[in-house]
Amino acid sequence: MITMTGVITGMTEIRGLLFDLDNTLLDRTRTFGRFAERFTDTFLPHITKIEERSRIIADIIERDEDGYKDKPLLFKELRSVLPWKKGMKPSADELLRFYQSVYVNSAVLMEDAEEILSYCKKKYKVALVTNGKTAIQYGKIDNLGLRGYFDAIVVSEEAGIKKPDPAIFAKALAELSLTPEQCVFIGDHPVNDIAGAARAGINGIWMKVNQPWQDEAGPAPFTVTGLWELLQVI
Repeated sequence: MITMTGVITGMTEIRGLLFDLDNTLLDRTRTFGRFAERFTDTFLPHITKIEERSRIIADIIERDEDGYKDKPLLFKELRSVLPWKKGMKPSADELLRFYQSVYVNSAVLMEDAEEILSYCKKKYKVALVTNGKTAIQYGKIDNLGLRGYFDAIVVSEEAGIKKPDPAIFAKALAELSLTPEQCVFIGDHPVNDIAGAARAGINGIWMKVNQPWQDEAGPAPFTVTGLWELLQVI
C-alpha cells in the first residue's frame, strides 16, 4: 500500500484528517436532487406529465448551481419562473422555509463514507470544516449520524469565517491540537478547499466531483474520484 507520508508530505507524520462535507462526505448531487423532487411534488402536484416534471426538477437543480446559489435568491427566482397553479403561488419565504425543513432530511452519503470515516477514526484525529448555514449543516450531519466520527466540527456561519480563509482551517487545527504539517485536507472545491487549506499550510487531496480544477488554485494535488480511493494513501 502507498503510504500517506510517501504521497503527501515526505517525512512528516500525519496525525489528522480534515474533511469537507458537501460533495466530499455528503453526496450533494443526490441530496439536492431528492429535495427538488419533494419540492416539485409538494408545490406543483398539478404537473402530472413525467417529461414536464423531470424538466422542472432538472431546472431547479441547474439554478441551484451545485449549491453555490444564494438560497433566498434561488427561491425568489423559482417563484418567478415555475408554472404555479393559479391562485396557489407561495411566497419566497414559504419556499425557503420548506427548504430549511426538508432539505436536511434528503441527505445522502457518498458511497463508502461511513466505512472510510470509521477507518480514519481509528488512526487519526478527524475534523469537519464546512461552509454553510449552521442549522442546515448540523442538520445534515445529525440526520446522517456523522457527529460521532469527528473530534472537531467547524461550520462557517457558526465560526464567523468561511473557506477559503485560512483562519477557518486554523480554527480546526487548534481544536485538534495539531499543526498544519500534521494534517491533510480532503475536499472537492479547488479554491475553497484545496487552495484555502494550502494557504493555511495544509496539504490537500482533491475529491474530483462536479467542480473543475481552476488555475487560480495552483497545481492540482493528489486526486481521487471516490472516497474508497483514499485507502491508497491513508
